[in-house]
Amino acid sequence: MDSRKTRIKKSSEEFWRGYRDLLSRRGVESTRITHYQRWAVDFARAFPGVSLRSRQPEHGRVYLENLRQRENVHDWQVAQAREAVAMLLYDYLGLPRRPGDHQAALPPVKPYRRMPIAEDASWLVAVRQELRLRHYSKRTEEAYLSWMKAYLGHSGDEDPGKLGAEEVRAFLTYLADKREVSANTQKQALNALVFLYEQVLKQPLEEDLDFARAKRARKLPVVLSRSEVAALLAELEGTTGLICRLLYGAGLRLMEGLRLRVKDLDFDQGQLHVRDGKGGKDRVTVLPGQLVAPLREHLERVRNLHQRDLAAGLGAVWMPPALARKYPNACREWGWQYVFPAQALSVEPRSLATRRHHVHESAIQKALRQAARRAAIAKPVSPHVLRHSFATHLLESGYDIRTVQELLGHADVKTTMIYTHVLNKPGLAVKSPLD
Repeated sequence: MDSRKTRIKKSSEEFWRGYRDLLSRRGVESTRITHYQRWAVDFARAFPGVSLRSRQPEHGRVYLENLRQRENVHDWQVAQAREAVAMLLYDYLGLPRRPGDHQAALPPVKPYRRMPIAEDASWLVAVRQELRLRHYSKRTEEAYLSWMKAYLGHSGDEDPGKLGAEEVRAFLTYLADKREVSANTQKQALNALVFLYEQVLKQPLEEDLDFARAKRARKLPVVLSRSEVAALLAELEGTTGLICRLLYGAGLRLMEGLRLRVKDLDFDQGQLHVRDGKGGKDRVTVLPGQLVAPLREHLERVRNLHQRDLAAGLGAVWMPPALARKYPNACREWGWQYVFPAQALSVEPRSLATRRHHVHESAIQKALRQAARRAAIAKPVSPHVLRHSFATHLLESGYDIRTVQELLGHADVKTTMIYTHVLNKPGLAVKSPLD
């Protein structure tokens, strides 16, 4: 039996190694090959009763439609998955492209061609300097640079100074018409290009570019019932379980929970402070009473870990640049340490300093998906679903919408109003005629 499992494992590894080789030969960037394989593996697991080699375009169409319904999957990811599945079926498994497939077939989509740019290119260096001067986050920097390279790849020129409004208009229209990205994705691409031309190249674009706008969809959030939340959290243990309970109990975004510092927990007042949340805003939200004792025990273990790091000449944590200059020794103080530190040390990419960062978000995302499968929850579950459930359950309990708005940190109550559409008894508690 063990030898049979070993043969199956080796066969699977060889199969996916061949798929990765195909992606490399077809010009897929090395940084994206892992993502392509992830979508292909996800597609392979989507139909347990149908072998991969007997899949048809109809299976790809159903998979992509289901993928589009997942709460935590964006339109650009669906487009990437479509490319990955199409290359798996047609190019790797040799499925013939039939003229009569129509909607059942996976339509070929021109992939993003990101222009390979030398790291010392003058405009690229200037973009990085300007972004860091304005204290943009590392994630924003990576996203903006990725869009700029995609724009240059689409336009066929590696010098953005030779391009202008016409090429920007064509690229944004391509994103809406061919890539079918969401309105927010197209807006991010626009913001990246506006930043490039206005702040770096000093060539402001026209105020009205007149490009095709992506359709803005209004989707209702996925919300778990109280029993589903209980079943989900029952499948989670240890630090991961503590993080997920805190996300639900305090209505936190995933990164808000992972970036919590020890000083942000106020056990006496039953509050926690969210610093530099979405939009750079601070807010105060509730600290669940059930988590006070587990958090205190957890912090004792974290303190011991911090003491060992200090004894080894380490123990420094990342600090906002201005605070790091004003308080150079604060990075080693207990209050500034992350509540949920990573198990291993890492090298900070900008300063190259060895530090202990917080738990990586992918670990929580993966643990939640696995817990949802074990709990037999059919809904797509992500960390943000816990935040949606927090807001909906508070409204169900009779709390006013302004209070929920403050706890969530929404700038406009209209954003919070969406949760009134998913309550069990919205409006006037209308009952179905069947009931």
